[in-house]
Parts: sequence; C-alpha cells; structure tokens
Amino acid sequence: MRIGIILVSLLLASCSWLMPHKVEIRQGNLISPEMRARIKVGMTQQQVKAVLGTPMVSDPFHPNRWDYVYRFTQEGELVESHHLILYFDKDSVSRIVDDSPASSEQVNHEQN
Repeated sequence: MRIGIILVSLLLASCSWLMPHKVEIRQGNLISPEMRARIKVGMTQQQVKAVLGTPMVSDPFHPNRWDYVYRFTQEGELVESHHLILYFDKDSVSRIVDDSPASSEQVNHEQN
C-alpha cells in the first residue's frame, strides 16, 4: 500500500516537470488612456511626473528624452507592449511619440 502511494506521488510530481508553470510578468510603466490624454505639448517635467510618474528609462546621454515602456508577458508570450516617448525643450514637452493602439486611433479620428 505504501509503495503504491509513493509511486502515485512520484508520478504526480513528475507531471509538473513536463508543463512548468510560467508566471505573468508585467514590467514598466502602465499608462492608462486617461493618463495619456492628460499629457500635452508644453507641460513641464514636474507636471508630467505628477501624471505618469518617473520614466522607465532616463538616458544620461539624452536627458531631454523620457521613455515610458510597458511589457506584459503571459506564459512566455508577449501579450501587450507600449512605448511612450516624451521629448523636452528645456523644461517643457516639445514632442510626444506614442505607439499604443488607442493613440493611433485617436490621431486618425482627430484628422478626419
């Protein structure tokens, strides 16, 4: 009887080796569409930090560029990825580059 329980336990434990559990991984700055909509050209760096927080990437060689990056992977597959880049002239936003689907839809809608 004990040998049967041990064998069943070993078999069940070995199944987990065949299909390892993969963790959901969320990295970076998650920026909602509402937060993104609040960012406008002309805002100061302090105003941007109040809305979006500290940028994910602050490049010392490009201090006038802030990168907000977000990646979500589930079971080893990339599910979602966004990259928002803000360029500053002195202390205010001079240009915004946003690759999120909502922002491109908004730009297309505004052009029509």
